[in-house]
Amino acid sequence: MSVSRQAPGRSRQAPGGAVPVRVSHTPTTTRFLAPGTGVSAHRHEVHQVVYAGRGVLSVTTEAGSWVAPATRALWVPVGTLHEHRAYGRTVLHGVGLPVDANPLGLDRPAVLAVGPLLRELIIAYSRPGTDPEAAESRRLLAVLLDQLRHAPQQPLHLPTARDPRLAAVCAILQNDPADPRPLAELGAHAGAGARTLTRLFRAEMGMTFPQWRTQLRLHHALLLLSDGVTVTAVAHRCGWASASAFIDAFRRAFGCTPGSYRARNESPPG
Repeated sequence: MSVSRQAPGRSRQAPGGAVPVRVSHTPTTTRFLAPGTGVSAHRHEVHQVVYAGRGVLSVTTEAGSWVAPATRALWVPVGTLHEHRAYGRTVLHGVGLPVDANPLGLDRPAVLAVGPLLRELIIAYSRPGTDPEAAESRRLLAVLLDQLRHAPQQPLHLPTARDPRLAAVCAILQNDPADPRPLAELGAHAGAGARTLTRLFRAEMGMTFPQWRTQLRLHHALLLLSDGVTVTAVAHRCGWASASAFIDAFRRAFGCTPGSYRARNESPPG
């Protein structure tokens, strides 16, 4: 995989298009990524679990983006054209899984909860120099697959809007997640009424407008925390009424407080 300092592109075509797509043959790996770096568009011939032992990692496809801190991992099915981007100093662990080993039964990317045991299994299996054919590695992989079967999926997906009116509303809030205007006011700038946009959010995003806005704010909060912004400032810049409201929403989504999450990212990598 090649590392790029460019943001994930939107113009690359899916596998089978006119633009050649690179196939990565190193799905099991540990990499250290500087803030703002990324892994350019590629796909794997196997499934992959991607985990940031430190920092925040995003996966972007034509269908949208998924983001995960160190309490979450990303599932990338075989053949999925995707890009990574690192926020903060990031340690990327990738685990390749055989095509016939799909413990989740998923054919799309997803965010998974990562408990202490699954975390250590991913780190151990992706350690540099590990021989996947060794007996110890096969035992690690067997337990890792068992743990993945029971890993809860997390609703941390920001789908890509297709309708231009919906895309215009999403762009306004992506530029300023704290914008408090209701859907009717935002729609006035996009040439669509609240009823039309409400229908489009359900049809294209699979969620309501308030649910989507919360997801956007949580995504943005992760990135700000990775940049060292204080919890109170993050709450204000992402549109929460108070720091306590932000802390509660963050704990429900990620299983830890924003303060403990930031402290973990500020400590030396383990």
